[in-house]
Amino acid sequence: MSLLSLILAFLLEQFRPLDAGRWVRAPLGRLASFMEGRFNDGDARHGMIAWLLVVVPACVLVVAVYLLLHRLQPLLALAFDVLVLYLTMGFRQSSHYFTDIHLALRMGELDRARTLIGQWRGHGAERLSSSEVARLSIEEALLASHRNVFGIVFWFVLLPGPCGAILYRLADYFFVQWGKRPDSEFGEFGHFAARAFKVLNWLPLRMTAVCFAIVGDFEDAIYCWRTQSAEWFDESSGILLASGAGALGVRLGMPVVESGEIVERPELGLGDDADADFMQSTIGLVWRSLVLCLLLLLLFWLASLVG
Repeated sequence: MSLLSLILAFLLEQFRPLDAGRWVRAPLGRLASFMEGRFNDGDARHGMIAWLLVVVPACVLVVAVYLLLHRLQPLLALAFDVLVLYLTMGFRQSSHYFTDIHLALRMGELDRARTLIGQWRGHGAERLSSSEVARLSIEEALLASHRNVFGIVFWFVLLPGPCGAILYRLADYFFVQWGKRPDSEFGEFGHFAARAFKVLNWLPLRMTAVCFAIVGDFEDAIYCWRTQSAEWFDESSGILLASGAGALGVRLGMPVVESGEIVERPELGLGDDADADFMQSTIGLVWRSLVLCLLLLLLFWLASLVG
């Protein structure tokens, strides 16, 4: 049922993309602000309590509804799986930026490509070259594909019902909203959210990196993973980017100009400079990785039938 739910959810999102800002991020934003206003006094323990009060009941409720629907009618449980995946996965949530940037670079519209990558990343991009725009777009696409697709798929398959998808999506959201807050006024409220997401993301991130290596240049992907990932600012993101860059045969990282300032970044990957052709290759890498995951699920399902 997990495999069928995933296929149906992917098809639904392709034909009718979800307005995630309206149906997902806006309600979660109000919930995050409410919990922060009630619990945030700068103490890490209160951040843990707020996180648990949101995430644990949500997961329990989803499992209870799934089991009830499964007892009434398995098809209702399947529909519930698809609905939760549709709300939590975001294959198309940020891909429009990547698609529009790719098209702009193909058409020679560098200014438009700069505007789009600036909106996507939240940094000024007026001085970026076409290669730098392509490089940053590939980095964002690799990270987004994991956090919006592969990480959710991993936990959806591993845990009962669709509670794994809810768990990962909420953990990811509160990591961004609380765990990455650098301002001193926020205090240590987000420390638990950051640690929780790091734990939940540890294994699925490496599984995604392995998938990139398998469907791309395996030798270069593993080499870059082993030798370059630790040099990145965040080793977890470094693993994903290094593996993806090696699999594609492209050079990522390296210094870029953001908001008028040069940001020093280590080099990731091997091969040529990024361009629009490598952006097209990135799309293929992500889709091949997704197909690989679905094939593995199919094999496990067939093995369970034989067993």
